[in-house]
Amino acid sequence: MGRFLDGKAAVITGSTSGIGLGYARALAAEGCAILLNGFGDAAEIQSSRSALENDFGVTAIYHGADMRKPDEIKAMIDAADDAFGKVDILINNAGMQHRAPMEAFPLEVWNDMFAVNVTSAMLAIQHVLPQMKARDWGRIINTASVNSQITSPNTSGYTASKHAVMGLTKAVALETIMTGVTCNAICPGTVRTNFSEHRIDTFAKERGRDKEEIIDQFLEQKMPYHQAFKRFITVEEIAAAAVYLCSDAGAAMRGAAFTIDGGWTIR
Repeated sequence: MGRFLDGKAAVITGSTSGIGLGYARALAAEGCAILLNGFGDAAEIQSSRSALENDFGVTAIYHGADMRKPDEIKAMIDAADDAFGKVDILINNAGMQHRAPMEAFPLEVWNDMFAVNVTSAMLAIQHVLPQMKARDWGRIINTASVNSQITSPNTSGYTASKHAVMGLTKAVALETIMTGVTCNAICPGTVRTNFSEHRIDTFAKERGRDKEEIIDQFLEQKMPYHQAFKRFITVEEIAAAAVYLCSDAGAAMRGAAFTIDGGWTIR
C-alpha cells in the first residue's frame, strides 16, 4: 500500500533543525521528496539529508538560500523544480526572533526579522503558486506562532511579524478558495529547539538559577495555571499537524490558525 504523499515534493525553509526538520521527516515518512533549507554545520546538514533518504526512501536535497535575499529564494525554488520537476508543498518555516523593549528595538534587526519571517514567505508563495494552480493541487503552510494571536513583553518585532504571517495566510487562502490549493498556518506554543534555548538561558540568568532548575517556572508563563500541562510541545506534535494539512482530509482547512500551544492562548 502506497504512502499518501508518494510522488509529491516539498520545499521547507528553515528545516536543518528543530520544527522544520520535524516537518521534513514527517512528510518524508509519507513518501514526499524534500528540499531542506537553512543554516548550520555542513556535516550535520548532510547527515540530516542522508537520513531522510536512508530512513524513508525518498529523494532529499539541500539548498542554502538566505531568506533575506530574494534572488536566493528564487534559486531555491528553481532548484526544487530542477530536482523534482515541481513543488507540491511549500512550508515557510524560516524565522528569527529578537527580544528588546520597543524604545530600544534596532531598526536593522526589525527589517531583517520582517524579511525572514514575512517577505521570504510571500516571495516563495509567489514562485510556487502558479504551478500549484495549474495542477489544481498544492499545500502552503506558514509557521506562525501563538504570537500571531497574543504577545508578551519585549517581542514587538516578532509579534508584529507573526501577525503579518497570519494575515498573509488568510489573504492567500481567500485568493485560492476556488482551487485545490490550500494555505494555512501552524501556530506552535513553546517547543524546545535551538530557537527557544536562548530564551530559557536568559530566563535562568535573570534569576541566577541553573537552566534545568527553572524549566517549570519558565513554562508556567506560557501554560494555564489551573492545568497540569507543564511540558514543552514536541516537534512531532507540530509536524503531525503539517501531515494532516497535506492530506485529503485537510482540504477544507483554508486560512486556519492551527494552534498547538498546550492551552497558552486560552489562559
